[in-house]
Amino acid sequence: MSTPTLEEDAVLVREPISHPPLPRPSSPSWRQLMTGDRWLEVGRIVLAGQISLLYVLHAVPLGVLLGAVAIGLYPLLKDGIIDLFAHRKLGTEIFVSLATIIAVASGEVVAGAVIMVIILIAEFIAELNTDRARASIKELIGSVPQIATVCEDGSERQVRIEDLKIGNVVLVRAGEKIPVDGTVIAGAASVNEAPITGESVPKEKDPGTSVFAGTVLEGGAIDIRTERLGSDTTFARIIKLVEKAQETQAPVQKLTDRVSAWLIPVVLLFLLGVFLLTRNVRLIVTLLIFTSPAELGLATPLVMIAAIARAARSGVLLKGGIYLEQLAKVDAMVFDKTGTLTIGKPEVIRAEALDSMSERELVRLAAAADRRSSHPLAVAVVRHATGEGINFPEPTDFQTIRGRGVHALIDGQSVLVGNEALLQENGIQPPQLHNHGAQTCVYVAVGGKAMGVLYIADRVRPGAREAIAQLRASGVKRMVMLTGDNSATAHAVAAELGIDEVRADLLPEDKVAAIEQLEKDGHRVAMIGDGINDAPALAKADVGIAMGVGGTQAAIEAADIALMTDDLNKIVLARTIARRAYRTIKENIFFGIGVVHVAGITAALLGWIGPIEAAMLHLGPDVAVFINSVKLLRIKLPGAEDR
Repeated sequence: MSTPTLEEDAVLVREPISHPPLPRPSSPSWRQLMTGDRWLEVGRIVLAGQISLLYVLHAVPLGVLLGAVAIGLYPLLKDGIIDLFAHRKLGTEIFVSLATIIAVASGEVVAGAVIMVIILIAEFIAELNTDRARASIKELIGSVPQIATVCEDGSERQVRIEDLKIGNVVLVRAGEKIPVDGTVIAGAASVNEAPITGESVPKEKDPGTSVFAGTVLEGGAIDIRTERLGSDTTFARIIKLVEKAQETQAPVQKLTDRVSAWLIPVVLLFLLGVFLLTRNVRLIVTLLIFTSPAELGLATPLVMIAAIARAARSGVLLKGGIYLEQLAKVDAMVFDKTGTLTIGKPEVIRAEALDSMSERELVRLAAAADRRSSHPLAVAVVRHATGEGINFPEPTDFQTIRGRGVHALIDGQSVLVGNEALLQENGIQPPQLHNHGAQTCVYVAVGGKAMGVLYIADRVRPGAREAIAQLRASGVKRMVMLTGDNSATAHAVAAELGIDEVRADLLPEDKVAAIEQLEKDGHRVAMIGDGINDAPALAKADVGIAMGVGGTQAAIEAADIALMTDDLNKIVLARTIARRAYRTIKENIFFGIGVVHVAGITAALLGWIGPIEAAMLHLGPDVAVFINSVKLLRIKLPGAEDR
């Protein structure tokens, strides 16, 4: 199939197909997680439990029970020894193995078997929950189809994704997932981009717009020219980034690992002291269960996995747990203005014509003079004229005057469009203006006389004021705007948004210096910018947040946190997730380790409970920690669009 021109698009546009919204992906079910190894583990637990019961009922001899204990204990002891010698880590497996072996050796065979079974159940639940949280990361993003329909020489054929080439034209119909990153060249469709951006509202796609692999057509059909494939697609980069983020430990996670490292020797010395004083093996077995550092090791990793997955589901990409924790502690936020707090696209707000010239004629002449200029203000003038349905001619002569504006001949008339200095340098007196606030004034002169002014402004981003208010309510003490724009414009925007600290007329190095000063003042600083232009400041801040980076690899790589859409409320959501995760970790440590373990050790020392009761009580905090951690995947958060 040949590549169509825009004029040919009308011939190729397909009739939109009505199609019901696709069901939202859910977390993987327990059945999906039950692999062959998992069922083998379940069989081992059931076997050990049944034989223990049969032994109590005098249905099997002691040798059979000891065999069942050995079978059940083998994987725990194996993992414990591997951790001990390969990773120099004393984990809960060693503690449970010691407790079981000591119980059996001292004659408490049934107690040892019951301890082992209960702990195996706890370990099984822990691993299953962890796998479920990890699997939810891929489930929430989805998957790319493996077969694509390629249009070539007027025919269609099915091609494997790995056989596609850049430039191939791919047909995608309603209900199908888009397999490549590319540009729509024909057709029209409604595309659900939630897997990339976290936005549940479908986007309308027509020729010239970009689409991402992994997104879903909810209606219509389009031809896409392939631009990125496989691991180069935005979808693949997101998955890779999220998976890598799981491996980056947060400071609090490193702290719990260090605490575990020194806590275990202290615990062993404590147990040795108790044994020398009491010679009570049963007590030592009970204490071994309660002094296991299992919950300490699980208090943070599962929370971090769940938080990173939940953020990715909402279009917020975190590069690791370290940035999650830092965002939770941030007390100063620094914003770039253009493209961050504002839309970044100048618009003509109003036109003011002088003398006998009409506003429509003023816009027509200005657009004709500016149509060959690439300056953002000139583009805004041309876009405004087009939007108003004003036809404007090509200039017969055109000249760009650096730092001033343009000069052109329109219908035989000399037209100047630019700033006040342009008119003054051409001997033209600019009109007196009042109360133009943050608006930029573009003057228009015709035949050597000022004929009017176009007022241009960069609109404040929708929802920006509300987002800043919510961030302030969350504990951010200082809101600072850093911009290279002039002071009057910067202060006008800041006043509209409720930002009381403004630093204007800055170069990139000035922004870095401003962040350094905030950090010297003792603040934890987050910098929010549009990715590439603000890279030095993003890198300098404790947390760099890049906005609207869907499909922009450089911006994704430059920031610590990447927002897939230009929505400041995503920052509020990211901070909410970060603070909720940090609070959950503290709850896990306090309840799972502090309350339950201290109470259990006290009860054991007072002789109120024995090994079996200890093992049963130990199951409680394990389950509580897991449930408390994975709830981030499910609970409703303000501003989150669950899918």
